[in-house]
Amino acid sequence: MISNLHRRALLRLAQLLLAMSCATALSPGVAFATYPERPVTIVVPFAPGGANDVVVRIIQQPLSEALGQPVIVENRGGAGGNIGFGFVARARPDGYTLLLAPNSFAVNVSLYDKAPYDPFKDFEPVAEISFFPVAFTVRPDMGVNTLRELIAHAKATPGGLNYSTPGPGTLPHLATELLKLRTGIDMVHIPYSGAAPAAQALLAKTVDVGTMSIAVANPLIQAGTLKGLAVTGAERWPDLPDVPTVAEAGIPESVSETWQGVLVPAGTPKDIVDRLAKALVEIAQRADVRAKLRHAGFAATGRGSEAFAKRIADDVPKWKEVIEKARISVK
Repeated sequence: MISNLHRRALLRLAQLLLAMSCATALSPGVAFATYPERPVTIVVPFAPGGANDVVVRIIQQPLSEALGQPVIVENRGGAGGNIGFGFVARARPDGYTLLLAPNSFAVNVSLYDKAPYDPFKDFEPVAEISFFPVAFTVRPDMGVNTLRELIAHAKATPGGLNYSTPGPGTLPHLATELLKLRTGIDMVHIPYSGAAPAAQALLAKTVDVGTMSIAVANPLIQAGTLKGLAVTGAERWPDLPDVPTVAEAGIPESVSETWQGVLVPAGTPKDIVDRLAKALVEIAQRADVRAKLRHAGFAATGRGSEAFAKRIADDVPKWKEVIEKARISVK
């Protein structure tokens, strides 16, 4: 026989278990209600000092203030960003491991034989922070003043012109291959180990054309050392108002931009994604942050999850087409 005391104890235990079960069922996000309770890590998939590292350092302190917790930057470089991408793809979806991704996030799945992530299944876009275009440039002594003139020159001498980039699979390389596909021209790619040697090759007359990031091209164009034929962004670059876009130069569907945005592992609770998105969009739209980004060669966007997801969804097939048709491969 069970005593009254035991009955009461069992009843209280049953009531407690029922209350706990109901609370969990009705409030699946209750464990994350106080997010974040500890430091948050942003993984940068490249070594310190690069473009993506610059962006994350600009937003690091404002994000820490917005979340009320330290934000730690962790550089996990290698394999063109794939090591960092794969690491975050396998991280716990709890909002404590973020990824600061550049546009290579949308490129690598087509560029590499085996990318360790799926950009759609493994990640949830949070917010786009910034972007910058690249520029098509020549030396003033080449006698080419517009992108149309360069295209005409290239068509008159198929395979007779070569162009420098910071390396295979970089946005300058892909942007030029996209231009070639859209116009039917043939120029020979000469890859270099970085932006500086690629620009120097053009200045030294080793190559005929240089495709480079706006941060590298801007001072050289401003100084008159190089002539800017077009920028690959959707709009003209504010510091180079006289240099047209590729669309203005008569080449449609050729926009090429390097972007930086924050993603989290798939399965991260929506309330956490929403909180991070709100904070990051507000940070990217702050005047002081925009000024710091502009000084570093970036334009702030501050676009939320849906807009950022569309950017990725548009870029993946676009660069897949370019990579396949140009037969670009990085093992």
